[in-house]
Amino acid sequence: MPDGEQRNQRQAGRDARDLPDGPDDVPDAQESEAARRRRRAQFLRELHEAKQLRDRVQPRRARAARMRQQMRMRTFRW
Repeated sequence: MPDGEQRNQRQAGRDARDLPDGPDDVPDAQESEAARRRRRAQFLRELHEAKQLRDRVQPRRARAARMRQQMRMRTFRW
């Protein structure tokens, strides 16, 4: 299954990125901010992927959600 292989490769890449490069005796505020941003970006990517998967496996629910969003946009006042 190609999707499974791609997912495994992505997971292996994430594991390699998560490994520390050297000893972190002193926590650096800038480094922790960068780590937080990396974790947040990873979370948002996975969330987006999960939403796409849910939309593919539940097309009726996805269509209903799109219709509700369109209705909200039509009734929104500027």
